[in-house]
Amino acid sequence: MRYLQKMGGHSQGPPRVGPIEVMWSGIGSLLGMAAVGLIHFKLLDSTGQIMIIGSFGASAVLIYGAIRSPLAQPRNLIGGHVLSALVGVTIFKLLGGQPWLAGSVAVSLAIVVMHLTKTLHPPGGATALIAVIGGDAVHGLGYLYVLMPVGLGAVVMLVIALVVNNIPKERRYPEFWF
Repeated sequence: MRYLQKMGGHSQGPPRVGPIEVMWSGIGSLLGMAAVGLIHFKLLDSTGQIMIIGSFGASAVLIYGAIRSPLAQPRNLIGGHVLSALVGVTIFKLLGGQPWLAGSVAVSLAIVVMHLTKTLHPPGGATALIAVIGGDAVHGLGYLYVLMPVGLGAVVMLVIALVVNNIPKERRYPEFWF
């Protein structure tokens, strides 16, 4: 019974975010995702290269909508994605014949690596999983996946976050770099 009581929660939910904060979160995510999407669909699409991956959507929530969270800081954004991509590609190369196993090992090991390096960024788990289940376009990249789309895409989103999140006087990003 005590075990189940722990699941009841022990505090109130977070306060509502004000309309200005909501507006700047929306503007930042629109510009960040548009920049990555523009590079993907207008510059790289005809080359067969990729620049946009699903985990960037989750990163956008953090770096534009939860800018004070430790999980949204540059170290976590870049480190979490890059290290998770390295883990994902490596595990795919080792266990790719068993995608159910490779996916679960890649996500779990990515979490461990992010914890050990103090770069925990929840979208990194998806980045590792995409390396395993992303199909021929991702698998064909091999370790290039780590640099592009993952590294370069995260840097593009970070640059947009640095600009947009510091326009309003009541917002400041980042809280820390390292």
